[in-house]
Amino acid sequence: MAKEIERKYLAIGDSWRGLAEGNVYRQGYIPTQDKATVRVRIVGEKGYLTIKGPTIQYSRLEFEYPIPIKDAQQMLETLCERPFIEKIRYKIEWGDLIWEIDEFEGVNKGLIIAEVELSDENQQIELPTWIGQEVSHDSRYFNSNLVKHPFLQW
Repeated sequence: MAKEIERKYLAIGDSWRGLAEGNVYRQGYIPTQDKATVRVRIVGEKGYLTIKGPTIQYSRLEFEYPIPIKDAQQMLETLCERPFIEKIRYKIEWGDLIWEIDEFEGVNKGLIIAEVELSDENQQIELPTWIGQEVSHDSRYFNSNLVKHPFLQW
């Protein structure tokens, strides 16, 4: 069993740019009837299938598996809701943590979110200067909700 402990913030300014190379992500969500989230993702030439449980506090169960790229492409085109999540992800080392900054494109253009995974919900973290308001508990910022309610429609 895997547990994801994550905090989300709005990124501010541009001082984070240039600290890392970005990778293009394309992902979609397969509709479910309960609290689980099923995500299909393509990063470069790799495919992934991820199943996540409901978020409680900052944590949730997460299971991620590599899948063949052709399977991921077919799942995106045939099983996933539209629009897809399109973003460029930058992974930045800051202190002893890795920050992931997602710069969204398409219907979520203009939104930039910084996430950090923690080993404990109570872990103290030093916030970089490019971190703004925390949005960990605002479900509008969950990628699975940005499909249903894109940022450009807020």
